[in-house]
Amino acid sequence: MKKILILGSTGSIGVNTLEIVRSFPEEFEIVGLTANTNIELLEKQIDEFHPKAVAVCDELKSKELRQKIGNKCEVLSGDEGLLEITRRNNYGVFVSALVGFAGMAPTIEAIKLKKRIALANKETLVTAGQIVIDLCKKYNSELIPIDSEHSAIFQCLNGEEQKDINKIILTASGGPFLNKSKSDLEKVTVEDALKHPNWKMGNKITIDSATMMNKGLEVIEAFWLFNLTKDQIEVIIHPQSIIHSMVEFIDGSIKAQLSSPDMKLPIIYALTYPERYYFKHVQTDFRKINQLTFFEPDFDKFACLKIAYDVIAEGGTATCILNAANEVAVEKFLSGKIKFIQIPEIITEALNKIDNHHSANLETIVECDFRTREFLKKKYN
Repeated sequence: MKKILILGSTGSIGVNTLEIVRSFPEEFEIVGLTANTNIELLEKQIDEFHPKAVAVCDELKSKELRQKIGNKCEVLSGDEGLLEITRRNNYGVFVSALVGFAGMAPTIEAIKLKKRIALANKETLVTAGQIVIDLCKKYNSELIPIDSEHSAIFQCLNGEEQKDINKIILTASGGPFLNKSKSDLEKVTVEDALKHPNWKMGNKITIDSATMMNKGLEVIEAFWLFNLTKDQIEVIIHPQSIIHSMVEFIDGSIKAQLSSPDMKLPIIYALTYPERYYFKHVQTDFRKINQLTFFEPDFDKFACLKIAYDVIAEGGTATCILNAANEVAVEKFLSGKIKFIQIPEIITEALNKIDNHHSANLETIVECDFRTREFLKKKYN
């Protein structure tokens, strides 16, 4: 029986992971869960899956949960609670499903414990890619991607040689504004941006999809995961979200991974790899799929995607600045303080103002993240 710790159990990845665990009660055991503020859902998860401990990032909410559940399980709190539940070493698979920079530190702790990392937290590799990859090699920790695109690439590369890769092709749905003009984006509301045509995700990731920063972050993530140059990573718009990504080999052959858009498939693959479990809940019927179409992304309209490619070339802490600036900009947009079209402008401003450190360690990355957030929060308060 595989023992699982889920960071971010009340988000979409966490909920889907628990649905898989529910389907295979004799294969998986939940030993720990974490949440930010949604203690109502976390309490239901505690009652069903009986974890030994949970961690709640919000201090007040953690106190409220302790009062509600009594002795059902231990409740840890704050950032220290996340690190404490990670360091307990009573699990084999670490599902990193937190959104944002907060997921980096506990993920690194799990790597040091030689755990399998089922990674949905893009920001860990975006902000500290070289450090994370080096630590995985040092501690012999498996890093299995949960993002549907990276899971697709991972599956297509199974049994292949690195030297035979010509390029990888990351597919993108294009989000809710694929057929809008650049001028149309000036009038976008929060409600408009949260209407993703294919995927059900949290608010932050849904906005990232609307700006195509989500795909930009995936380009950076793929750069580290698969040891490629940025010129070997191509993005193509595929509105149907059936082909999740492809690998082109040096002989011209292309492998693709296809399925209906459902995050449970990459999650179960990360949990069970190298095996595959029979899973009937997601079916793909090609008789109902009328067409598969592909388009070049518009780098002018989706400036965030171009910025992501640019920061790979810059190296150093540029990717950390980009990530922190994007998180602040998305937060400001969701709260109505900036327009949708300002998101790439704010990211570019941060990249121009915050120093890029080319020889970065974890302390430098944390400091860079802090400086970027402070600069933007003061300016766009």
